Amino acid sequence: MTDVADGTAHTGPWQRWGWLMAVVWMVFLVYPVLALLQSDASVGWVAVGWVALVGFAVVYVVGFVAGMREEWGAPSRLVRTLFWVQIACAIGTIPAIDTQALSFLPYLMSYASYGLRGVWHWATTLGGIGVAVGVIVVTGRFGEHFQILVIVLLIAVVNTVNSWLIGRSVDADRVRVQLATSEERTSIARDVHDLLGHTLTAVKLKAELAERLVDADPERAKAELAEIVHLTGEAITGVRSTVTGLRGAALGEQVRASSAALRSAGVDVEITGDPAALSPAQSLPAGWIVREATTNVLRHAGASRVRIGMAPGEVVVEDDGRGMRGAAGNGMRGMAERAAAAGAVLAVDEVPGGGTRVSATW
Repeated sequence: MTDVADGTAHTGPWQRWGWLMAVVWMVFLVYPVLALLQSDASVGWVAVGWVALVGFAVVYVVGFVAGMREEWGAPSRLVRTLFWVQIACAIGTIPAIDTQALSFLPYLMSYASYGLRGVWHWATTLGGIGVAVGVIVVTGRFGEHFQILVIVLLIAVVNTVNSWLIGRSVDADRVRVQLATSEERTSIARDVHDLLGHTLTAVKLKAELAERLVDADPERAKAELAEIVHLTGEAITGVRSTVTGLRGAALGEQVRASSAALRSAGVDVEITGDPAALSPAQSLPAGWIVREATTNVLRHAGASRVRIGMAPGEVVVEDDGRGMRGAAGNGMRGMAERAAAAGAVLAVDEVPGGGTRVSATW
């Protein structure tokens, strides 16, 4: 696994191994393969059929993986183009294998359902059923193609149900991300309000005092003005820190930032797992928890080594510092509240041999 802190692009398990799913389904191309081996067409057409069959398999796998890596419901031009290439390849086998070319329909239907989605799914599903039924009616070869008709109908039902479930899951995840972002913005607004409210009140009072003293006691007036400069500087720093917290809330970005901060303080950092293991809705609160845990390590732990671990539904920050001492502060309470609001359970435990382990589990 590439270290997140290095800023190298990551791929999740699906991006690395999703192509295997497409390859496994290639076994069902045995039907057009057998048809080509038994074909009575001319050598030329059989050769064209083999080229088209191999081309279909390659384009299907490439397009399938490319489509699954993209945002649900937003196929790229490449994925759409590869779909039409697959259709062309399937048509190219017809002179050699005749109606056995119906064997390509389940592939085209699945590609449209999971790679293209939306209207492509419905158009290809209905079109595939229509083509299968039409060929059987026109040729009268019901017995010969009964099996492929059953497969096409089953694929239509399975793809429709799966597409609907995946779509609902994606929509729900987007809503959770929006809610988490909204809650984060509300928290940021509250923090900024509290920070600026206190500071501006103090600045106003000191400015009024300096105005009264400017003639009677210039030296004291200068001191008050210097204090105003100091207060406004602190306020600017606080606002920047708070806003940076909002921008850096995503898990991958926060892990990189935390790693840099820890290493700058002379702390060794170990990164395990991949931010992509957590869903987008989990990533936002997980990033905040990593940020707060890092702050606690830098302020209180006196650690020499920190491990940040990520796994499906879990993020962990573990240090070898002095362990937990005293009652939980605002930081710990804040982490617990945010974890609970995100549907996670926060655990803060002593590490055998010294140190603290902070984990959030969904």
